[in-house]
Amino acid sequence: MTEGPVGLAGFKELELEDKPGLDPFFGGRDIQASELSFTNLFMWRHLYRPHWRVEGDCLQVVLFPAGEEPFGLRPLGRGDLAGAVEDLLGAMSAAGLQPRLARVSAGFIQAHLDQERYRLIPQPEHHDYVYRVKDLIELPGRAYHRKKNLLNRFLRQNRFRYWPMDHQCVEEVLEMQKNWCRLRDCGSDLSLQNEDQAIWEALTHFDSLDFVGGSIIIEDKVEAFTLGEPLSPDTVVIHIEKANPKIPGLYAAINQMFCAQTWAEMDFVNREQDLGLEGLRTAKQSYHPHHMVEKFVVAPRG
Repeated sequence: MTEGPVGLAGFKELELEDKPGLDPFFGGRDIQASELSFTNLFMWRHLYRPHWRVEGDCLQVVLFPAGEEPFGLRPLGRGDLAGAVEDLLGAMSAAGLQPRLARVSAGFIQAHLDQERYRLIPQPEHHDYVYRVKDLIELPGRAYHRKKNLLNRFLRQNRFRYWPMDHQCVEEVLEMQKNWCRLRDCGSDLSLQNEDQAIWEALTHFDSLDFVGGSIIIEDKVEAFTLGEPLSPDTVVIHIEKANPKIPGLYAAINQMFCAQTWAEMDFVNREQDLGLEGLRTAKQSYHPHHMVEKFVVAPRG
């Protein structure tokens, strides 16, 4: 295994060929944060540059995001997770990096860390919104009245079909993403450029990754699509959801149909964070999350 950047000993850059060896570390019952899947790390790898190593049956990952200080993720595996945290922070310090983990869920901290030894800094912009799958399928009661009206409006006004992701659909979705980016002028927004690249990475490696997807076809054209995968045995994570904003109710439709068609047997759906963006926060809150996955920066005291 080659040495990682800036002397991060024993770490290597994440590649697709690593997937079979790393798959056993993902999907456990204790995984709550949306970042913790191989697909997520791989599709965003050009932005975050993940590097990894395995020590003591624990997977350790350090991210090198463009324009930001590097940070580790919480270790994964069946080994001594508290010891793996210390080991990872020590490796970062030895490499001259600021020793810190980020996007660490409150559940992991409570289960594995002596909180008196670490500084915990909340990251509200990275808290994940988690919903009951049943609620997103049925849209029950007054709380979901507006969403149900939007869905019903879409159903009344459009002749459509729901299409699960397959090889033919991948090509159609890539074309829709190109059109969406032209409409939203992705070239003038770095965050949209990064997302566009992540979507391209996921779709062009459809055969090799474990995500599934769905789309809505109107007049033989993909007008909405979404990508997700199991995060843990009872929770699915939605990585991407896109729809033509000119079609009323289409976002409500792809959300509801993907859950109903693919994830009805799951208990929860993690729809990731709002990144501190007011519009995204309003949209996620409008679906009334069952709970939030609170996340923190974890750094040694002193």
